[in-house]
Amino acid sequence: MTSLDDARALLAEFPVVDGHNDLPWALREQVRYDLGARDIAGDQSAHLHTDIPRLRAGGVGAQFWSVYVRADRPDPVPATLEQIDCVRRLLARHPRELAPALTAADMEAARGQGRIASLMGAEGGHSIANSLGTLRGLYDLGVRYLTLTHNFNVAWADSATDEPGVGGLSAFGREVVREMNRLGMLVDLSHVAATTMRDALDATSAPVIFSHSSARAVCDHPRNIPDDVLERLPANGGVAMVTFVPKFVLQAAVDWTAAADENMRAHGFHHLDTTAEGMKVHRAFEETHPRPVATVSTVADHLDHMREVAGVDHLGIGGDYDGTAFTPDGLGDVSCYPNLIAELLDRGWSRTDLAKLTWKNAVRVLGAAEDVARSLQETRAPSHATLESLDG
Repeated sequence: MTSLDDARALLAEFPVVDGHNDLPWALREQVRYDLGARDIAGDQSAHLHTDIPRLRAGGVGAQFWSVYVRADRPDPVPATLEQIDCVRRLLARHPRELAPALTAADMEAARGQGRIASLMGAEGGHSIANSLGTLRGLYDLGVRYLTLTHNFNVAWADSATDEPGVGGLSAFGREVVREMNRLGMLVDLSHVAATTMRDALDATSAPVIFSHSSARAVCDHPRNIPDDVLERLPANGGVAMVTFVPKFVLQAAVDWTAAADENMRAHGFHHLDTTAEGMKVHRAFEETHPRPVATVSTVADHLDHMREVAGVDHLGIGGDYDGTAFTPDGLGDVSCYPNLIAELLDRGWSRTDLAKLTWKNAVRVLGAAEDVARSLQETRAPSHATLESLDG
């Protein structure tokens, strides 16, 4: 058997739990949630990274579907509810393949049934609009993690890709973490500033996750996890789920992106401008400065480093499919996880280690959060704190 055969055999028993997939947002942007127009029961490779046949080919056994909305929207809460509705309609449309999951036990039950456990994660604290009541409402609707920020700060937490605001977590931010612990909602530290990571680890009484982040020591991008934070995961019990986004995993891609952004600004455009004129400038740059290409090996380098620093019990996978325009060679869509597992087998990772990476660690961390919540609910009532009462 080849390494790829071995990888597929392992995934048949211990499938991938992927921490972050933006299919619901892609469905919003492409077809305004017309699920028939992008029926994931069949091949959607012309439009999406994700469909059920490719999830099956990739050995995916559980997926955290991101219910992300843009942070600059004036109506983040109803927009988040639309995203949740999209996921719930997907599950109702494909009941033989996708199993609703709220708990670690639900994930194991879905694996036993041969279905893909489907969970939800809200990407960005703006989705709760500074309201702990809204946080509880999202939990009641099935959301099982909250990423504390997206690309911009919220009033109570600093983002990795914004200027420092409150210096990490504010008093209300720490209360958000404590209320998430009480609920059993995972605290997701992808996208947040390193100061926020450290403050959250200080504040939490439950394991945290990074739903889609890689190692900063390997690729120096602020979205990645510094080694001192990775070193704290064993004591916390949390899991860092490596992402595949080239500009977060390949240093040459980080440097290229910075140069491309500067070129846009030099021509009088915002670096995120997608108008015809802006894209003409960007394409001209790319013609003379070819985009660096990440590979399966690039991602494996991150996992090797993260295993060395945090230990294999604290690693997972969060591809960010349908949330990125570019992917590494060999990891082009959700069918490609076996390529990564085969690469790790070739690097000497054991079957035991890989079962933890793909399935066991993510299931354990959700179960641990549930255990903490049961204990806290015996002594702690729901918090009614407000941003104003704690932060002034």
